[in-house]
Amino acid sequence: MTPPVRRSGLLIPLFSAPSTASWGIGDIGDIATLARWLSAAGQRVLQLLPLNEMAAGTQSPYSAMSAMAIDPIYIRVPEVEDFAALGPAALTEQDLAALDAARSADRVEYARIRPVKARALRAAFDRFVEREWNRGTARAAALRDYIAGEAWWLHDYALFRAVHDREQGACWTEWPEAIRRRDAEALEAARASLAHAILFYEYVQWIAGLQWAAARAQAQACGVALFGDLPFMVDLHSADVWMHQGQFHVDRSVGVPPDAFSATGQDWGMPAYNWEALDAQGYAWLKDRARRSAALFDGYRVDHLVGFYRTYSRPRAGEGDPSFSPDVEEAQVRLGERVLSIFREPGAEIIAEDLGVVPVFVRASLARLEVPGFRVFRWERDWDEPGQPFKDPAAYPALSVATSGTHDTEPLVTWWEQAPVEERAAMAAVPAVVAAAGAVDLLAAPFVPQVRDALVEALLASGSSLVLFPVQDVFGWRDRINEPATVNDDNWSYRLPWPSDSLDSEPEAVERCAALRAWTIQYGRS
Repeated sequence: MTPPVRRSGLLIPLFSAPSTASWGIGDIGDIATLARWLSAAGQRVLQLLPLNEMAAGTQSPYSAMSAMAIDPIYIRVPEVEDFAALGPAALTEQDLAALDAARSADRVEYARIRPVKARALRAAFDRFVEREWNRGTARAAALRDYIAGEAWWLHDYALFRAVHDREQGACWTEWPEAIRRRDAEALEAARASLAHAILFYEYVQWIAGLQWAAARAQAQACGVALFGDLPFMVDLHSADVWMHQGQFHVDRSVGVPPDAFSATGQDWGMPAYNWEALDAQGYAWLKDRARRSAALFDGYRVDHLVGFYRTYSRPRAGEGDPSFSPDVEEAQVRLGERVLSIFREPGAEIIAEDLGVVPVFVRASLARLEVPGFRVFRWERDWDEPGQPFKDPAAYPALSVATSGTHDTEPLVTWWEQAPVEERAAMAAVPAVVAAAGAVDLLAAPFVPQVRDALVEALLASGSSLVLFPVQDVFGWRDRINEPATVNDDNWSYRLPWPSDSLDSEPEAVERCAALRAWTIQYGRS
């Protein structure tokens, strides 16, 4: 095995990084700004959360209406040529007021932003149809080429979205029977009657794709790889489940058994995979997901990795017991390794979110396949040793991703302040932390910058080839991205304290940039 390249990067949800040019939520146009700051800081990876189109009425990026489509909320509308051509009249006074409120809010206000962007994109589309499509211009030809090239996922996705609108947002399980069961004649009739609506959704994905390609090229020019996040499941009311009904158990709901996040386990409400049916189809849909992910990202995190080895689900009706599928270890290993080979095949780099209750054989399987899993500093301990000491990050295997936390954990500062004193003392005694702290007594004060920096530096000095920090932990902020097993407006709405295009001028961000760059050079990650 060739030793992996040593790199580091930051997890920054795109929605968290609006600039002065965006509309209250980070958008595709903000990626270049983030990449420039990361590059100056010596960082080589920008880890994003899923950008899939979110299910109606939700703001969780892990509840997807499509496994393939980019959520239109991430489009930078002012840079859409057809919108810009409309001039000041493109937005109403009510729209402008909503955007002003969204921009000045402390959190991402999806309920304000989404309808304004939707109206703006429809206005842009109407102009495109009038000035380009109906006249057969070069841009019309470009859209036709895009539709033809992406038909393998776009064709049915756009139909699904058009029917979704016609049925006033009802779940596909409540649609008229013929379209619900995908009768061929019903599908063709719907395509004919909804042709204009279908074209709108194809246009929106074309625009998103153009902006994404430009942003990815700008990031690559900065030496920054874009990493995505492949959600384990999609929503019941999604284009994918409607298109591939037989490949899901719609009568079962996926979740996890009791773990550190929830004493009763979690029920995510999404349908379970029908692994036997997927196998009979040659795992075609998972291959499509891998193909699409590789087309968008340099690499990606496989969410809930253990679920691809064994899926835990409960009956929706409440009758019967939760169970794993497959239910025996040999079949679980065979399934997980088959799925990971599918994800790797198109060429994107993959890392595995192997946290929570994960059988030993799964991590052994990852090691055989040379797929790096995560090492969360606060959880990496010798659990069978007296005192359960923390493992020294210097001993982490190269084939791993070291991190201070995830989007689901409390920030490092919160953990440190709430941890028992003996736990903090054990962390402070880790050799890599001692070396980073120098003469500073980490237990003599609360979470001061010296404590933050010692923990961050210890991870950058680790043996892991890749280190990824949630952006909050590098700064020592207290903001949380998500609290598992809860549903509220605070989850998934975190915003940076300043516009992302001011990172190169805000004193705190300038200082962090210099510190990160020095550490990455010192520890061979530049």
